[in-house]
Amino acid sequence: MTDVARSAKLTLDGKDYTLPVLTPSAGPEVLDIRKLYAEADVFTFDPGFTSTAACESAITFIDGDLGELLHRGYPIEQLAAESTHLELCYLLLYGELPNAAQLADFTARVTKHTMVHEQMHNFFRGFRRDAHPMATMVGVVGAMSAFYHDSLDINDPWQREVASIRMIAKLPTIAAMAYKYSVGQPFVYPKNSLSFAGNFLNMCFSVPAEDYVVNPVLEKAMDRIMMLHADHEQNASTSTVRLAGSSGANPFACIAAGIACLWGPAHGGANQACLEMLREIGTVDRIPEYIAKAKDKTSGFRLMGFGHRVYKNFDPRATVMKESADEVLGLLGIENNPTLQVAKELERIALQDDYFISKKLYPNVDFYSGIILDAMGFPTSMFTPIFAISRTVGWISQWKEMIAESNQKIGRPRQLYVGSPKRDYVNIRNR
Repeated sequence: MTDVARSAKLTLDGKDYTLPVLTPSAGPEVLDIRKLYAEADVFTFDPGFTSTAACESAITFIDGDLGELLHRGYPIEQLAAESTHLELCYLLLYGELPNAAQLADFTARVTKHTMVHEQMHNFFRGFRRDAHPMATMVGVVGAMSAFYHDSLDINDPWQREVASIRMIAKLPTIAAMAYKYSVGQPFVYPKNSLSFAGNFLNMCFSVPAEDYVVNPVLEKAMDRIMMLHADHEQNASTSTVRLAGSSGANPFACIAAGIACLWGPAHGGANQACLEMLREIGTVDRIPEYIAKAKDKTSGFRLMGFGHRVYKNFDPRATVMKESADEVLGLLGIENNPTLQVAKELERIALQDDYFISKKLYPNVDFYSGIILDAMGFPTSMFTPIFAISRTVGWISQWKEMIAESNQKIGRPRQLYVGSPKRDYVNIRNR
């Protein structure tokens, strides 16, 4: 909302321009510069848009200084302790927590859409066996628009709803199929009798030759991983989905664009990079060597899984993820695993060492999630696909919110041009 009683003044070349102050329900106030170009013939310069609000949103709020993550106003710690991933999906999509009947109906709708079109199986066979699962997911999710023609009209609220349910339901199936294809095992069809997280584990780890029973501790840990990654405000992949959606692109194409962006190692690959770092260190006795490298600015070494771009003091998701890590590793009896021992010692140092404390290098959610997924038996190549499954509902919620905006416009960032000024063409004979 705009606080008409307050405004900021910009003076340029002796002329004053008034910038209205927008007051959010939480977070810092925002200067409205939408008319600045028309009135003053100038743009603002903000690489990465880190100081620019590109949209209005009522879905997720982050306070990095307080270490606070709210979904529709509810703290992530409370949701992770009391809720489930599908209940959180409902909250993100519709704005309020469901009652028992609403949750049962939503769960049933998602469950009934978990199968993919049988002809989509042919897409997987067109990829090489050693293709990264993320490459497969980008292609297959984008191809969903070729199969589900009845949910492509973004101007139809019901078709948007159907597309949303389909993607939440089918992304785990597609990711599991990508994994099975990469290891040469047959695809496993979803089971409607299992939970959302349990179904994904079954599709990944069961084989026709023997029975597979989903362990409830692993099921709960997977559900938490999905919850803790469900949405995170206007990050790179979410902004990509919104930008793609602003052109009127169909929802499957928009989510495929988000998956492609998430694949970047600076975004979705952090937990994989963290686990690879722990394995590189290898044993506890080598930790001092790597701590010295981390403190040496000339070494080029960076500790992965520590600190966060947004959270300045602690990552609220990390506390919950650490609890899951302890439960999973205790269940599997691998507390003495060398990689885990390195992780625990690094965690102890980070929480006590003055250097880490002063630099605010605390263990974040990626530090623990990679350890959990590795313990479950997932290869590192599956870490980011699982992130994509988790984030799908956030992408869809943000996309639906954007489509419904009355002032929605196609994204068109400006630039600070630094190339050659206008010049005349020179014929090749005279060059």
